[in-house]
Amino acid sequence: MMITADLAADIAARADELSRTGFCIIPNALPVQTICELDKDLELPFSETPFGEGGFYGTTTIRFGRLLARSAHAAPLVQHRLILGIVDRILSPWCDCIQLNTTQAIAVHPGAPAQLPHRDQDMWRGPVGEIEYLVNVMWPLTPFTPENGATRVWPGTHGGAALLPPPEEVPVAAAMQPGDALLFLGSALHGAGANLTHEVRRGIVIGYALGWLKPYENQWLAYPPDVARQFSPELAALVGYRQHRPNLGNYEGQCPSVLLAGASERPRGAIDALRPDQKALVDAYVAEQLPAS
Repeated sequence: MMITADLAADIAARADELSRTGFCIIPNALPVQTICELDKDLELPFSETPFGEGGFYGTTTIRFGRLLARSAHAAPLVQHRLILGIVDRILSPWCDCIQLNTTQAIAVHPGAPAQLPHRDQDMWRGPVGEIEYLVNVMWPLTPFTPENGATRVWPGTHGGAALLPPPEEVPVAAAMQPGDALLFLGSALHGAGANLTHEVRRGIVIGYALGWLKPYENQWLAYPPDVARQFSPELAALVGYRQHRPNLGNYEGQCPSVLLAGASERPRGAIDALRPDQKALVDAYVAEQLPAS
């Protein structure tokens, strides 16, 4: 990704805000027309998908994934240059590369109660307060207001604060218009608000996680090779068609991107995919085993 000086400055400023507060809003991140086209493409699945089951997903809320396979207009959200730069800056200290964690459409219907405040990082049973596991981005398809269930975020509840008791402060209701984007850390306490109106509140959540984690959405089932072959190499890599060094997510010992070339099935030899420090260690060890000349 080509990063200009202006983009680099914007990435740094937004990443700093996200690190300090746990969330940030980027107004006018995409043209409204792009969001409208995506919303139009999702009309049928929104109408056909049943309500969820269980208190967390919500029995008055509709959710479905695989958005990159449902609409070509989902890719601009997933590959937003500023957002990818921010996510990479936040997560890169703990991974070799980031991955797409989920793309999910959400429709909160009238009468839906507020969602249980939660932290998305809790889907993984790793240490709390030491690293960040993911960054989520909420994109409104319809206006988000405090009355119709806008995402609520509790400032300052991220990072090490995730080990503290639940805060007594009132959360921030992220009021936004289509085209705006809400970024929040996986360690930040948040949840959908109650929909007290007579209108459906629709939105998209795009999540990015450390590349060595098991993703929330099974990307290889959501986007099997026949689907991923239609993606750009960069998008295919985001959904899992690349290895995370050392050798994680390989196919027959090679980068899974080999499946996108349409090559016939054949035996493949395993190829090292190591970090530079690991390669140096292995090379030195192998050299020591060679007979003296």
